[in-house]
This record gives sequence, structure tokens and C-alpha cells, in this order.
Amino acid sequence: MLMLDIKFIRDNADKIKKAITDKRVNLNLDELLDLDTKRRNLLTEMEGLQATKNKVSKEIPKLSEEEKKIRFAEMKEVDVKTDALKEQIKIVQADYDRLMYMVPNIPSPETPIAPDSSGNLAWRYWNQALGVLDPTKDAEKIKEIPPKFDFEIKDHLTLGKALDLVDIEAGVKTSGFRGYYLKNEAVLMQQGLIMLALKKMREKGFTLTIPPVLVREFALVGSGHFPAGRPEIYQAIETKDLPVPTAGGSFQYPDSKEELFLAGTSEPSLLAYFEGKTFTEKDLPIKMCGVSSCFRSEIGSYGKDAKGLYRVHEFVKVEQVVLCKAEIIESDKWLEDMREIAESMLQDLKLPYRVLNICTGDMGAGKYKT
Repeated sequence: MLMLDIKFIRDNADKIKKAITDKRVNLNLDELLDLDTKRRNLLTEMEGLQATKNKVSKEIPKLSEEEKKIRFAEMKEVDVKTDALKEQIKIVQADYDRLMYMVPNIPSPETPIAPDSSGNLAWRYWNQALGVLDPTKDAEKIKEIPPKFDFEIKDHLTLGKALDLVDIEAGVKTSGFRGYYLKNEAVLMQQGLIMLALKKMREKGFTLTIPPVLVREFALVGSGHFPAGRPEIYQAIETKDLPVPTAGGSFQYPDSKEELFLAGTSEPSLLAYFEGKTFTEKDLPIKMCGVSSCFRSEIGSYGKDAKGLYRVHEFVKVEQVVLCKAEIIESDKWLEDMREIAESMLQDLKLPYRVLNICTGDMGAGKYKT
């Protein structure tokens, strides 16, 4: 997990508390700091017991038999204390780790402070006729971006149904709420968009991959999607035993042998590819691209943007990831480079768009800038 260092947290407690408030994270930082103090005290006590055992083990060969018996009895008491201390440390460490995973990153100075998406700021606009527009300078031109039509505008669901491109009713019947079928030219359109994106990523020097969709928990913890995003992730059943049929035609699955999860983006898989590896500066940057199906439960978003192909449970996405030096200036540069690649896709398609600077209440806890 790319978490903040505990020493940094201790030294910057006020900044972290502000980030907790601004990002609406359910975390009591004082509880974490108390656990840290307790954990360090227990570890110090454990080191003291181990030092005592090491000292006695060196002394024993020089002692008389009677003295050895006394020392062995004393060491049994030390072992009992050590075992009890290990259990305490285990409990405290588990609580400490749980809270450490929840500590938010301090947002960038440019990030708007607001409680929800209403605080997101439009940073720039683009359309083919007018090019790039700055909302602070081009407010009047921006009003010209939405096209004017001399006929009634139809939404994408109405058009999709009329042209036999999308079937929501069959999708819901088969897959439940937010299910859908893409059909005919919509299938070709999606595949064409994916190929356009992959071609662009390859031209930009990214390594193309089709990563695993089923991932272990460490991949989601390491990418920052767990624990905060766990409700959004589907858990899959992994078992070597066959399901047992029950009354009514359903099946009872035996206990899972391993927890596996359906990733909501290929980012965890792309990052997990490098798990346990160390790079020198000359190895960087490493540019990775993944295309995969993505799965999201969208818990808590029922009724929000629900009409149409928004907040769906399953979709295909092309993801871009860069591993670079752990420096703000360097990572900012790559964020902007990837933004430009994403913008160029929309410009190639001649689709007007806007770029939003996401506020604290609408960004992930681990994000610096979105």
C-alpha cells in the first residue's frame, strides 16, 4: 500500500486531520497515534526481553549447575511474558494497520476544497471550432459550445433503441439493475474505440497488456482500492469443490479456498505486475497500458445518473499507468501527459469536452490530484 510514513503523520498531524476532514474520511487520527505509541512501547519491551535472553544465553556456559537451574527458571518466565507480549503486539498491530490504510493523502494546493461533486471546477474546455478555452477568460465563447439544433434532441437510450443498438430491458432481465446489451453498430463502435485507444497508447510508448481481471486482495490493497473502496468490488468464489445443488434449483458453494476479486479497473493488476520489484532511477519511467473488462457494484449510487449507460456494473476500459520517481514535480508532469493523451482521443473524435479539477470531497482518499 502506498501509505504515508508514520513519522510524517506524527510530524504533520494537523495537516493530516485537515485532509481527513476535507476528504470526508471516517478516521480518528488520535486513535491511530495512540496505537502507534502503544505499539512502539510494546516493541521496545519485546526488544528488552529478547536482550535479556541473549545476555543469559551467553552467561549460561560459565555458570554452575545450580545457577543454571535458576537462570532456566527465570527464562521460562521471560518466555511466558514474551508469548503474552506477542499476542498483545499482534492485536495492536492489526488495529494499527487497519487505521494506517485509511489515512488520506494530503491533496495538492490546486485541489478545490468542497464536500461533494458540486465543488468540482471546470479547468478548461475544448471544441473543434473554438479550440481550447479558459473558463476565466472565455466565458462568453464557452456558452457557444453546446450545439443548437432545429429539431427535438433525443437522448442516447431513445436513439439506441430506435436504431437497435442498445437493449436495456433484456440486459436487466439477464444481469439485473444496470445490465445492458450492446448490439450491431454499437459493438463495432466500442471495439473501434478500444483499438483507437490502444493504437494511441502504443504510439506514446506504452507497453500494451491484457491483465487479469480476477485479482488477489494484495493487489487492491497495494493500489489503494482497499479498504475504502471494498464495497464497490465484487468478490468471486474460488473453490476446487463442485457446488452442491439445493431445493429449488439453486446451488450451495463450499467454503472458498482463496479470496479473489473482480477488479473495477486494470490499475491494480498493472501495479501488481511489479510487486516486490525494486527499480533504479535509470529504469524509470515505466509506461503500462491495460485493456480489460471492469466490474463495479456501484453501491450507494442507486438513482444517481441511473438512466442509461451510466454507472453500469460491467464495462471495458483502456487504462494508462506510469511508474516514475516519487517526486511531486515528476508525477505532476506525467499526470498532465496522460491527461493530454486522454484529451487527444476526444479531439480525434471531434467531441467537445471539459476538464474538471476534482474537489477533496469527490476524490479518493489516496489521491493527491485528480
